[in-house]
Amino acid sequence: MITHYGPEVQAWLDAAPGLLEQAAERWELSLSGYHDAGHASVIALATSSDGRPLLLKAWADPVRYRHEISALQLWAGGPTADMVEVANDLGVAALELVGGCPGGADRPAREMQMVAVALHGLHTLGRRRNRPTGFPLLADHLRTEMLPRIEQRIRTVRLGVWRPLFDAANPSLADLKEDAGRTTVLHADLYRENVPFDWMGLPRLLDPLPMVGDAVFDWAFWTVYYDLGHGTDRRLATAARISRIPVPVLAPWCRALAVDGLLFYIESRDPRAQRMSEVLSSLSPSIPRRDS
Repeated sequence: MITHYGPEVQAWLDAAPGLLEQAAERWELSLSGYHDAGHASVIALATSSDGRPLLLKAWADPVRYRHEISALQLWAGGPTADMVEVANDLGVAALELVGGCPGGADRPAREMQMVAVALHGLHTLGRRRNRPTGFPLLADHLRTEMLPRIEQRIRTVRLGVWRPLFDAANPSLADLKEDAGRTTVLHADLYRENVPFDWMGLPRLLDPLPMVGDAVFDWAFWTVYYDLGHGTDRRLATAARISRIPVPVLAPWCRALAVDGLLFYIESRDPRAQRMSEVLSSLSPSIPRRDS
């Protein structure tokens, strides 16, 4: 979290155990220890007075807290974790512990298809229900964050043997046109660890970074990042079938996200760079395709 927010977050980290303890006392929960600490929150395991297993989550960033809570409230009753309690003054929420344990229950054989159906359901709720105001916009994310950092890294990162990949994929950046008819509330952080399964074998989508924009972004993110380097082509086909967004529309968004990720991995010397380069190659028609 210090790497993500800077040294100024240390004061909040020092206070976080006390915030969780206050929330547990207020809601009559028994804390049983920390689960993990990500780059934006601290999570503890807890049990309610009637024995229900829960997660207590404390956010370092009040804005991120408000957005995530608002998204979970919007999606209530859908394929997300139930929100049991909220303490706005503490920036802490009690959430259902999906599957009764960290990581959820066992994943079914039809995991990919079931997650795709759940994501489609999430997008449907985001379109049909009245959205709270204040969510970030995908258009702003593209214009002020993602595209500028791609351009900056293209100029400054040593691309080496990967240069042809970027030359082939770069035209996709000009093809990122949103369709207003697909506008919804996006999850925007669809890594596999954010999609545990419950006791009934159903996926629950957790830890969103909600934005409002074209659903194509979520489908592209899921295609590229859900299980990096494994099943990319099958996810792309599944995304097109379930979302009814044609592959030629999805593909430029997939390539743009893969370009962004590969540049970051190269710059940070992350070993996932090779895997991402293979994903990008499989998504780039002018590069010989390899199974990903």
